[in-house]
Amino acid sequence: MVRWQRTHGRNALPWQNTRDPYRVWLSEIMLQQTQVAAVLGYYERFLQRFPDVQALAAAPLDDVLALWSGLGYYSRARNLHRCAQDVVALHGGAFPRTAAVLATLPGIGPSTAAAISSFCFGERAAILDGNVKRVLTRVLGFDDDLALAANERRLWEHARELLPTHELHENMPRYTQGVMDLGATVCLPRNPSCLICPAQPDCAAARQGRPEAFPVKTRKLKRSAESLWLLHAQAGDGSVWLQKRPTPGVWAGLYCLPVFASRDALEDALPPTARRRLREIEPFVHVLTHKDLHLHPVQAVVTSDWGAGEGKWFSASEWPALGLPAPVRRFLERV
Repeated sequence: MVRWQRTHGRNALPWQNTRDPYRVWLSEIMLQQTQVAAVLGYYERFLQRFPDVQALAAAPLDDVLALWSGLGYYSRARNLHRCAQDVVALHGGAFPRTAAVLATLPGIGPSTAAAISSFCFGERAAILDGNVKRVLTRVLGFDDDLALAANERRLWEHARELLPTHELHENMPRYTQGVMDLGATVCLPRNPSCLICPAQPDCAAARQGRPEAFPVKTRKLKRSAESLWLLHAQAGDGSVWLQKRPTPGVWAGLYCLPVFASRDALEDALPPTARRRLREIEPFVHVLTHKDLHLHPVQAVVTSDWGAGEGKWFSASEWPALGLPAPVRRFLERV
């Protein structure tokens, strides 16, 4: 695996070939449930604005959310900020060197902790992200249902047993990157390239001729749908009323158009004069991981002394600096 990664793995991504735990940590958090292509630009912009953990810890959360806007899963950004503050306050601005301690920080789970400690400090620690689960279950022929926590713990044990044992500081980063690269580029969920896979001679799933049967996970989260009404309230100067979303909840901590559960509730928040001049804008759907949001924007013209909840008026020139949900940002840019 180490030799294969050196010659066939991914070696040109901006967060590779570094042992800087800040850069590795930032990339690992951004890459959670997000494609590499989507992360590249965000990663570079974050480093320009927050070049080290001290700069990130000292920044206002609103600035962090503004840079994260559009990347999704905003709890990652809030945990990123909290984690940076804890690294500075509790660890003197230096990331802990072991996976066990790293996993105590906000937003860092066991697999992310192992990736940081392996890449940066050569620790013999196993990762188990989605790509690695697929590789290991296929190689081992591990067909126990990963929907059960006990079975996932068993797979963790296998992952640790497979770790290299010699020349750890040199081999661990390559091995860890190699298993991740194998899952990302060769051992794909559909139509895996078994003929060019370095693990093919030892792969139980390949011998059985059914690699796509692994991993086994029966419990699936049900998709749901929710309808929300967005109030696009404008003052005479063209500024728009935005308010911070509550935590927890959808788009928690972001600035947003006022959100209502019904058209009637939206109207009740407006003065009578504004209700007579409402303009409905074509609804649209925003797809989250496990939910479809059916968004119904309604435009109203109000006086600048009006306000709904805790919020304030923002001009169009101020929107780029705000943490806005991606669908709200796109809506504001096109109306």
